[in-house]
Amino acid sequence: MPRPVIPQPALCLVTDRRLCQDALLTEKVAQAVEGGVDIVQLREKDLPVRPLLDLAMNIRHAIGNKAILVINERVDVAILANADGVHLGEQSLTPAQARSLLRDEMLIGRSVHDSEGALEAQRNDADYLIAGSVFPTRSHPGQPSQGLQLLQNLPSELSIPTLGIGGINVQNAAAVIHAGAFGVAVISAILSSPQPKEAARRLKSAILDAWLTRKGAAA
Repeated sequence: MPRPVIPQPALCLVTDRRLCQDALLTEKVAQAVEGGVDIVQLREKDLPVRPLLDLAMNIRHAIGNKAILVINERVDVAILANADGVHLGEQSLTPAQARSLLRDEMLIGRSVHDSEGALEAQRNDADYLIAGSVFPTRSHPGQPSQGLQLLQNLPSELSIPTLGIGGINVQNAAAVIHAGAFGVAVISAILSSPQPKEAARRLKSAILDAWLTRKGAAA
């Protein structure tokens, strides 16, 4: 069975249940997928493993196969919840180590903050990257943003998809695509909205328009 293909361009929703009541998170994720989210990264670092697994299974049931589901860090939860893969931080398992534990058809993503980390992740069998922070973000207060240069300076030998993250919204998402990103990952731009489906639809439209413009310019 082949690994899921990352759509072009990709819209990723990273979860943070602090932005909505716990009971609403699964519902908001499902609505966002209906609006155009392609990848859901379940990232709830403070949850113990059992409630995290329950949440992962609820989200898997709610979205079905309409979007790719990856679990942040927890390889065991990803396997038990029948997720499509895992997403790893730079200080966690290497992609190669995670690969030894996962089914071959499961995706492995990696968070990176510079070109060296991106190339290392690619060498270690990562399938995609999320690079940031591009703009200032409330999820990492006090952490300096790197601007669009982070994406513009990614090396030409990098061949796996890279999504930008950090302070991205409907107003600046196109700039992230034009800087070279394969897509965008967002948190509050969708989860803070009272209408997550519409918020996702507007973001997806913005990055799709930018993607088509970029591809047209390169033709």
